[in-house]
Amino acid sequence: MATVDLSALDPATDPLPVLRTLVAPLGEAVAAERLTGGMFATTFRVTLADGERVIVKTAPTTTDRLLSYEADLIRTEALVYDLAADRPDLLMPRVLLTDFTREVVASDVVVASHLTGTPLLAAEFGPIDQDPRHARTQRELGALMARLHTVTGDRFGYPNAATGLQGDTWAQAFGRIVEQLLADAAQWGTAVPADEVRAELARCADALAQVERPILVHTDLWAGNLFVDVTTGELLGVIDTERAFWGDPVFELSGADQMGRGPVPAELLAGYAQVTTPFDLDDPLVAARLLLYRMFYSLLLVVEIAPRGYVGDWLAQHRAIAEGNLRWALDELAALDLPTPAAR
Repeated sequence: MATVDLSALDPATDPLPVLRTLVAPLGEAVAAERLTGGMFATTFRVTLADGERVIVKTAPTTTDRLLSYEADLIRTEALVYDLAADRPDLLMPRVLLTDFTREVVASDVVVASHLTGTPLLAAEFGPIDQDPRHARTQRELGALMARLHTVTGDRFGYPNAATGLQGDTWAQAFGRIVEQLLADAAQWGTAVPADEVRAELARCADALAQVERPILVHTDLWAGNLFVDVTTGELLGVIDTERAFWGDPVFELSGADQMGRGPVPAELLAGYAQVTTPFDLDDPLVAARLLLYRMFYSLLLVVEIAPRGYVGDWLAQHRAIAEGNLRWALDELAALDLPTPAAR
């Protein structure tokens, strides 16, 4: 069988033959359904002859439209799932097999167990201030974050050394991550306030220096990556760890609310505090870091528009919110009373 690009497969073409080859070590594939909603990977739900369902996920084949940090992201997903293999409390799928040979499919592949529950994005809960299921989900998400943040690494930054986005300190690693994102913006002709971003990054050096241990941070715990019981709001599963890095647990708060400016949900903070030392968001340096990460996430959302080739009626509003949040975060950071580099 010739190598197949699943991400570019014609809708009229049956993916089952290639998927059958991929999952053969697990059993015979008898049905496959492409899952939609994601904007990065190509994902299929595959049913085996014994009734078991598995998830087959592949990275984009065309790498020239990736941001620099996105190299070999599927391998990071497998790495994190493996780290969670003996931690059922982390609610992650199990890796059933991987194929990084690119001989059957033209990109890396991870096959993982199928989670129960419904994506929170599709749960159709009632209003946040009226439906108690929201509070339970947020509380359990906070507790999940706290458990995840007990996993530590050896070096800061993205796990894949090929990106070059690591460092001996968090300030060093995060600085490289930001600089590479600014370089991506320049490459794609996306206008961003790069000088202001660098200035605030430098002003927050003391805040970043507070982070002394490389902690596993999912970075992308938004509603689309959370599975819940629609009846109770119980958090049942967490997926899409490909963007995880070793860094500052506070970053998790921006990743869970990527387009938000408001306070972190009280229930989430309470759930975190039930498990471990709570986030001290009243500490000016911690608050500065959260603003810095909101700045970064907004920048990321702006920069990825061009390489992703986003189109649609939703795009203008999406861009306006991301750019507005970036401006807001920079203004909030500039207004903080922090020591200047010269004073340190």
